Amino acid sequence: MTIKVGDKVPAGKVKYMGADGKPAELSTDDLFKGKKVVLFGLPGAFTPTCSAKHVPGFVQQAGALKAKGVATIACISVNDAFVMGAWGKDQGSGDKVMMLADGSADFTKALGLEQDLSAAGLGVRSKRYAMIVEDGTVKWMGVEDAPGKLEHSGADQVLAHL
Repeated sequence: MTIKVGDKVPAGKVKYMGADGKPAELSTDDLFKGKKVVLFGLPGAFTPTCSAKHVPGFVQQAGALKAKGVATIACISVNDAFVMGAWGKDQGSGDKVMMLADGSADFTKALGLEQDLSAAGLGVRSKRYAMIVEDGTVKWMGVEDAPGKLEHSGADQVLAHL
């Protein structure tokens, strides 16, 4: 079942590259508790739409999002922490967008936002989406209906709903 507005984000663990250059673990409870978070998911690091449009939009709009009360902007993908760390450097995410890894797609599956891209050689990946989460509860979300589209889950759409 797919998560929807009004639902609590499921408990889970994700990874990110720590300051020491080693993967670190973060619970989703710690990520969302007591604050406003924008979480956006996408099919894969270094893929065309993700690299050319989705992540750059959030990096560019980070100041405007934070001005609207967003404490954390986080990008999540079914990749490992090493790949997400390297992609974050490539995208210039710095302290603007936290790059999270869901290597086995456990959190993505708990959200009900997985898609099977095996035919393209990618295996199980995340759908492209964005959500506004306040203290662990989904307040708004936009999900794309095709992997290459960016019409409902970009930074501009998120800003319009804050």
